Amino acid sequence: MNASEPSRPFSVCVFCGARPGSEPRFLEIARRAGALLAAGGATVVYGGGSVGMMGALADGALAAGGQVIGIIPEVLMKREVGHRGLTQLEVVGDMQVRKQRMIEVSDAFLTLPGGLGTLDELFEVLTLRQLGEHAKPIVAVSDAGYFDALAASLQGFVGHGLAAERDVAALELFPTLDGALTRLGLSVAPRTAA
Repeated sequence: MNASEPSRPFSVCVFCGARPGSEPRFLEIARRAGALLAAGGATVVYGGGSVGMMGALADGALAAGGQVIGIIPEVLMKREVGHRGLTQLEVVGDMQVRKQRMIEVSDAFLTLPGGLGTLDELFEVLTLRQLGEHAKPIVAVSDAGYFDALAASLQGFVGHGLAAERDVAALELFPTLDGALTRLGLSVAPRTAA
């Protein structure tokens, strides 16, 4: 960016489940992630959904006065799962364009618990980083060990000589949301006792 271009807020792309998950704390992590990102002045970029953890993430950020950019494929808008209360909702042709746009407009990536779609998005940014397409931070919240088996599998790939340690190490796992956000340079206010 040159001096004549206006600066934009730090944007964090969040990958997470379109389902609520079987444990209520997953929704709370997503909601809190949105609120903390907004409080830290970051724009939240995500898949544009109104359901599951995705909806909780967006609602948490919006309730905290944050900016939220959703990028959703047309097929999901037709299923009426698009969040219509966002700062900006971009409807794109397909899932591949969705990932490309999320990557383009984001400065960092935060992965929360999710399923196959979440892993697809995470591996896309890891692969592009391996290829030198970007050098943006990639962090994940391994709440209660959620991503520990994935981390072990990645180390197995390294052990078998099918992945490089530096590429696997691009994914930084944190046991807490606070740790992941701190790594991204966002200040996290101490939690008050309930």
